[in-house]
Amino acid sequence: MGFIKLTLTLCFSSLILCSSFAFAQQKRGGGAPLQVITTPVVEAAFADRVEALGTALANETVVVTADTTEKVSAIHFEDGQIVEKGQLLITLDKSEEQANLNAAKARLSEARSSYNRARDLQQTNALSKATLQQRLAVLKEAESEVEAIESRIEELTIMAPFAGILGLREVSVGALVQPGDTITTVDDLSRIKVDFDVPSIYLPALKPGLPIIGKVDAYKDKEFMGEVQTVNARVDPVTRTVRVRAILPNPDTLLKPGLLMTITLLKDQRDALLIPEEAILKREEKNFVFVVGDKDGKTIAMEREVKIGARQPGEVEILSGLESGEMVMTHGMIKARDNMEVQIRASEENDETLQELLKEKEAMTEDAE
Repeated sequence: MGFIKLTLTLCFSSLILCSSFAFAQQKRGGGAPLQVITTPVVEAAFADRVEALGTALANETVVVTADTTEKVSAIHFEDGQIVEKGQLLITLDKSEEQANLNAAKARLSEARSSYNRARDLQQTNALSKATLQQRLAVLKEAESEVEAIESRIEELTIMAPFAGILGLREVSVGALVQPGDTITTVDDLSRIKVDFDVPSIYLPALKPGLPIIGKVDAYKDKEFMGEVQTVNARVDPVTRTVRVRAILPNPDTLLKPGLLMTITLLKDQRDALLIPEEAILKREEKNFVFVVGDKDGKTIAMEREVKIGARQPGEVEILSGLESGEMVMTHGMIKARDNMEVQIRASEENDETLQELLKEKEAMTEDAE
């Protein structure tokens, strides 16, 4: 009897202890609504993305060389200088050609005077017409000689073919340059060309004016906006790709020729409903979200099937199942059930991080207390 009484006493004590624990759990919020974080369904511009790799090219580029063999007498530029079209860059030694020009001009003056005298005499029949024609031929020959020497002198003065940025100087004063020798380079970097290959399956969407986004590792997350300029008329029979050329404005000359660029083509632009990727729950072939809204005076999580479209980093296009402005759950879905009462701990509306949202909520709670 003593043993049975002891056992009953222990069971009764355990029951009281369990009841006290349950009551304490309830007081601590064991039956409180599930705390969740939500974000609104937004309607925004959206486009399908096609990525490719390309190499940056200058809008215009040229290697400045000499057209004749001569010594450099003067250099009129510095490395990396910005120049205008027709600006003087290099002067080659033209003392010999200048002397030849002076002599040719003297012969031209003599030939012109001789022709004028012959013309006056021929008008009085004091000179034959044949002699006049001969003097005229000598005059024309002298004029051609002067023009030829002036043309050669122009070749000894090298100017910028277009506005742009000069490269490194490859010659010095006194150096003998020959045709083909590099003096410097000129690049027009006001715009950048990028050539890249796109699979031919996307050919129907490729057309001039199609927007692109360019990125380079040197500038991390900075985006360079541009558009397609030309689509090649031929498809590569081996790779089944088509070469596309795009143009990107480069007002700050940040982009340089030779940079490897990641190009994103934006095709089929449209307005779409977007939600974060983490809001999607996938079950077999179906996709679900939890929509948070008011029902009978309570905040309820309602499970809803949605049809998704294309994706972009961090976002999913919703084709059906949601409306703009509805709030979907982004954190807490694992414990959520359909028609479960929830409490919105924070609402993500401006791309805040989870830590920022929680800190904001904690600060609001402390202020309330």
